[in-house]
Amino acid sequence: MSKINIAIDGPAGAGKSTIAKAVAERRGFLYLDTGALYRTIALYVLRKAADPKDRVKVEALLSEIKIDLEYIDGVQHVKLNGEDVSELIRTPEVSVCASEVSALAGVRAFLLDLQRSIAAEHDCVLDGRDIGTVVLPNAQKKIYLTASPEARAMRRYNEMIAKGEAVEYNDVLRDVLYRDQNDSTRANAPLKSAPDAVIVDSTKLTLEETIDAIDKLIG
Repeated sequence: MSKINIAIDGPAGAGKSTIAKAVAERRGFLYLDTGALYRTIALYVLRKAADPKDRVKVEALLSEIKIDLEYIDGVQHVKLNGEDVSELIRTPEVSVCASEVSALAGVRAFLLDLQRSIAAEHDCVLDGRDIGTVVLPNAQKKIYLTASPEARAMRRYNEMIAKGEAVEYNDVLRDVLYRDQNDSTRANAPLKSAPDAVIVDSTKLTLEETIDAIDKLIG
């Protein structure tokens, strides 16, 4: 029996991970945070002091990387060569680097089979930039979640402040705009809505309203 796969794509800071996780929990599905996979590669690239835009150097590092996913009480933990890096991959520096390495064809190919194999084995919700267009083009339901850059930056800013991080809103907004430009213009698997995706704009919606809207769309 085929598994049910829900693809949620959208730009940086749209709340995809939080919302996908909540929807998966409601449905009793597995949640796969695909962005965490790219962030893990980005962390390794940064640790190796490699230029994330240097295709040759980054792709040469891939053979040194082993990524494992572990689910503890329903929460996804990412392991890099045996080390749990779930918290380390959430810094602004890693975010920017992840956007850059994710533009490399070799990196995307490296992670494609892992994502597809998990989706083939579980009813799951996946979020990312190209889930509905590339990773799972036959997903039963595709959603493109977006919001204005200002709203996305403010949400991310509030999250970082709540964690005690010293950040400025304008810096967060600049990073969001940079990632929008980088993700949507890259040559390989650019950020875009799948033709058959339902667009959900959460600019004026609360988190709970957005979760309800997407849950209803799944049917």
